[in-house]
Amino acid sequence: MSVVAVPGSKSVTARALFLAAAADGTSALRRPLLSDDTDGFAEGLVRLGYRVEREPDVWRITGRPAGPAVPEADVYCRDAATAARFLPALAAAGHGTYRFDASAQMRRRPVAPLTGALRSLGVDLTHEEAEGHLPLTVVADGLKGGAIELDAGLSSQFLTALLLAGPLMAEGLRIRVTDLVSAPYVEITLAMMRRFGVEVTREGDTFVVPSSGYRATDYPVEPDASTASYFFAAAALAGRSATVEGLGADALQGDLGFVEVLRRMGADVEIGTDATTVTGTGRLSGLTVNMRDISDTMPTLAAIAPFADGPVRIEDVYNTRVKECDRLEACADNLRRQGVEVATGRDWIEIRPGVPAAAGIACHGDHRIAMSFSVAALRTPGTVLDDPGCVKKTFPGFHEVFAATRAEWGV
Repeated sequence: MSVVAVPGSKSVTARALFLAAAADGTSALRRPLLSDDTDGFAEGLVRLGYRVEREPDVWRITGRPAGPAVPEADVYCRDAATAARFLPALAAAGHGTYRFDASAQMRRRPVAPLTGALRSLGVDLTHEEAEGHLPLTVVADGLKGGAIELDAGLSSQFLTALLLAGPLMAEGLRIRVTDLVSAPYVEITLAMMRRFGVEVTREGDTFVVPSSGYRATDYPVEPDASTASYFFAAAALAGRSATVEGLGADALQGDLGFVEVLRRMGADVEIGTDATTVTGTGRLSGLTVNMRDISDTMPTLAAIAPFADGPVRIEDVYNTRVKECDRLEACADNLRRQGVEVATGRDWIEIRPGVPAAAGIACHGDHRIAMSFSVAALRTPGTVLDDPGCVKKTFPGFHEVFAATRAEWGV
């Protein structure tokens, strides 16, 4: 059995950075993820005038409930959707002029549901080029709050950004949600807000956020469940065993649900109080699975799907088309390069059993494509990634850790 050291959760780290910046006092984040995305988020906070002190295993952030400490700032969000979607909402609670831009990849991704909601709350916000996309400028004069309606069908991050900002609004916030993907990510947000002193209530499809303000806290960041999926999938594929400590029955992250997909396919799964273990049994069964709530793990499943004994059909994953790349088509294209039979629709992909041939994998600059097909390479020697370094977005040391795990397994 291999115990894999998975780095901290990107989703939890980003939310914790926002909450700490918005809280009254100085918060300590324990074992946060250090990656390109979270480094970009932390740098964005510094640009906005927040005090951020970073040591290897603890980051300390001095919060400002009144918003950014500087009257103007230019923030570059890199490839990070969390920074590009959360920081404008944080800045809107302050007073000043704040410009947000990002990489070409992030510029292509939508922010319209968030910026439309902020405008409906009275925020003076301008998209400089394409409407609904970065770059954008916020001329902030505080947030009054009130009631809004939000379509969160493309990403739960829009809802999270507004929920996080709600306690900074003079009158609090009521958000009626008409559609929602990746609902477990919203549950992460609500649980973390609770830890920082704010209780959000629900009235049917409406979230009610009080204007009570946050209090600083000491917050441990749990390992990243999406990243853990690669090692769990590798164990199932290779007939070995992988344990991730710090991810157990009480884990916040919904992506731990990926292990239940592996269980349905035939792997042995043990979820303890503070650790999860997946053991491969030598077989993978085909299945049909709805991955709407765990869509970040869709590429993990797609990459290993050809090794199942029947078709693998993944449904309700339209939102994967508006991630770092169109992940659904990227998976289909790479599988076809390997000689695997694949069919796709608007929000689904079906993969037939086969023996993937060695091929060049097009990563599209997407960390999840690179890591997923690295897992599948356990059974397909000669696989070559065109951009292995793109894993720096969430796990800079992935290839080294994965190689060490393979060596320990002897595969």
